[in-house]
Amino acid sequence: MEAMLAQALQESKFKNGSIIEGTISAVKGDDVFIDIGYKSEGAVSASEFGADASVKVGEKVTVMLVQLENEKTGMVELSKRRADEKIRWEKILERYVEGCVVTGTIKSAVRGGLLVAIDDVEAFLPGSQVEVAPVKELEPYVGQTYDFKVIKISNERRNLIVSRRELIEGTLAEKKAELLGSLQKGEVRKGRVKNITDFGAFIDLDGLDGLLHITDMSWGRVKHPAEMLKVGEELDVMVLDVDRDRERVSLGLKQTTENPWNTIQEQFPVGARVAGKVVNLAAYGAFIEIAPGVEGLVHISEFSWTKRVARASDVLNVGDEVQVVVLSVDIDNQKIALGIRQTQDNPWDTVQERFPVGSKVSGKIRNFTAYGAFVELEEGIDGMIHVSDMSWTRKINHPSECLQKGQEVEAVVLDVNPKEQRISLGLKQAQTDPWSDIAAKYAVGSTVKGKVSKIASFGAFIELEDGVDGLVHISQISDQRVEKVKDALEVGQEVEARVVKVDRGERRIGLSIRAMTMSDEELKALEAEAAGEPVEPVSSKTAGSDSLGGLSAAFDNAFANVEWQPGESK
Repeated sequence: MEAMLAQALQESKFKNGSIIEGTISAVKGDDVFIDIGYKSEGAVSASEFGADASVKVGEKVTVMLVQLENEKTGMVELSKRRADEKIRWEKILERYVEGCVVTGTIKSAVRGGLLVAIDDVEAFLPGSQVEVAPVKELEPYVGQTYDFKVIKISNERRNLIVSRRELIEGTLAEKKAELLGSLQKGEVRKGRVKNITDFGAFIDLDGLDGLLHITDMSWGRVKHPAEMLKVGEELDVMVLDVDRDRERVSLGLKQTTENPWNTIQEQFPVGARVAGKVVNLAAYGAFIEIAPGVEGLVHISEFSWTKRVARASDVLNVGDEVQVVVLSVDIDNQKIALGIRQTQDNPWDTVQERFPVGSKVSGKIRNFTAYGAFVELEEGIDGMIHVSDMSWTRKINHPSECLQKGQEVEAVVLDVNPKEQRISLGLKQAQTDPWSDIAAKYAVGSTVKGKVSKIASFGAFIELEDGVDGLVHISQISDQRVEKVKDALEVGQEVEARVVKVDRGERRIGLSIRAMTMSDEELKALEAEAAGEPVEPVSSKTAGSDSLGGLSAAFDNAFANVEWQPGESK
């Protein structure tokens, strides 16, 4: 029984993969023969001992039993190299566990990462575990010594997988928690610009990122954070808010300086003249920076005393240096109204001296409206001629009937209103009023010649001298009944007629072609009626519409029932 037990124990010792201690019995060529106490010796390649190792008969050596009987040689197959690897790996398992921290030196870059020498163990550092942020180039890390965290022990490959990133993140997390707990609102901290976005910048507070919003960068206008900051730049920022639950920190840069609006009225009192720079243009005006963080608006109405500015960009460009005057300050809404024209003399202040009422002026027709024409008296100063002040004799419906753009005209100043910046001019007032001596020139009963200038349903207008028109009512065209004026007269036709009525107040002259056949007695009676003397009927023949009273009545009726518009075109 004892012999059988001894044999069983002996056989259990010789299992494939077991580590056995043996003695070198012989060295023949490249083979080293080792006695492991089995019925036959095993052979190990001399190369497994190393190039510099000495191999002596009788020395003890530890080997791995690979196979008791090799199929080809029939000998016991042993391996010193595999025994060394197994022993080394078992020692590694004793020394290292997943999660422990080790120190190692990066030996070389390989596909997918780096090889790290940790004591006598070679570990693998994946590229994704080198830094917190992705790393593009791995070569610069070769030769560097760092602390690593063992994240996996692979028995199959007998290697360690380590991470530097997890250590950094752990350190940062601790540092972040500590910093988050120590931050206080209102305190100023040093930081470094880590990233810039359209809405602000992220500032690294040495382990914790805070957001510096674009609205908290400057007391003035900031179009984009890149205008003020650069990645990597160091700066002092104020802690505006700390949300420890969400781990968010709001920062301010402008809050580290005094708000210029606190002393704005002392710096820029109303009426003060200051220099500024155009920082932005809008359709309605220009924004001028008059101090760091302080901008004011020049509305387009405040650009010039005389010029009509449609868009600010027609006058200014971003970056222009300008002189402005402070018009108003609204501290609550942080608004300043500025003016450019106030830096110049207002030509309207002295316009009454240059263009007194009653004086004659000359200028060029610049523009028309439905109700008048604008005359440029000097650069930026226009006067307006109303249609009612264009002609003594005709009703003008539109200025283009008697004027042309660019035409030089002479007019009389009728009114000057500097406050409203208006000058009223009269075209007809610069000419003699033909109606001033109309009664003497066109005595009742006198014969006149003229051309038909217009035909209406109620009569025909006859153009006399000096642009004066007289009206022949349809009833006074002929002794015969006239149904339509155009059947008896046509525009441009020359006619003779007698003056039957003159109304200077209403600027009307009544004419009669029929009256050309009146007798001398009737003409004398007509003259007496015009002079205001009583008139007796001459005879039964002239009674009614043929009498003087009839002619006058016909004329009055004509003007009572029609609109007097001799100046209108047909």
